Amino acid sequence: MVQLKRSPIRYQVSVGVTLLHHITKENAPLKFIEAQMYALAEGAKIELELNSHELCMVALTGKHSITDGELEFFHVGTRRSVFEKVPTDSVYVPVGKKVSITCEQKGKVLLAYAPSEDRTRQTTLIPAGDNRIEARGKHHNQRLVHNILDDQSPISDKLLVVEVFTDSANWSSYPPHKHDQDHLPNESMLEETYYHEINPRQGYVMQRVYTDDRLLDETMAVYDEEMVIVPKGYHPVGVPDGYESYYLNIMAGPKKVWKFTNDKDHEWIAERP
Repeated sequence: MVQLKRSPIRYQVSVGVTLLHHITKENAPLKFIEAQMYALAEGAKIELELNSHELCMVALTGKHSITDGELEFFHVGTRRSVFEKVPTDSVYVPVGKKVSITCEQKGKVLLAYAPSEDRTRQTTLIPAGDNRIEARGKHHNQRLVHNILDDQSPISDKLLVVEVFTDSANWSSYPPHKHDQDHLPNESMLEETYYHEINPRQGYVMQRVYTDDRLLDETMAVYDEEMVIVPKGYHPVGVPDGYESYYLNIMAGPKKVWKFTNDKDHEWIAERP
């Protein structure tokens, strides 16, 4: 096992584990979100200690087992490709647990973390059938949403986790919206990350992250298996013709409430009949 030391969470990984992304407070302007994306070969293992964070493990592809030393779940995962567009299984683990994840059938797992002091919560399997599925948008702004942990879920303390599928030539996270101000009930403060996959893989999507004052204003071509960090601001995604988009969102902040504000210049788009 090889120990990774770039986070207050302690990790060890075996042979057959490939770390695709590792987002921490040390390498990103985030206070509430940490994340890893791993590709695992059959038999590969990840071990970690949750001394100050809660965890949601999303089985993007393949099948995996996970234990916190007391509860153990087997055959977690439902698909070989995210573009099967069926919900997948996830597992929530609260702060204070030691976790072991073993790959049963090669695939990818995303580990989403947020700081937590709530030790009353329970390790919980979130089966695919419990994902709340939504069709959002209209015209060329349509997407399919799988809610794993939304702000109504009693399972997690701070974490929100959602999968979004956007068809060819559509926009997503659109009209542009933001949630970077603690001004409830009108807007909540939630950091966000996007993990992207593209079909076919050689494609890309366009994502913009910007604030009203344009002190942050970035437009980027995002390729397969890349991540985008949204510490604040609006964050729309455009999918070119001929390609389809998948992304997995992690959100977290001081309160687990998702209340957003649309960019007023573009809000009219959502109001069209």
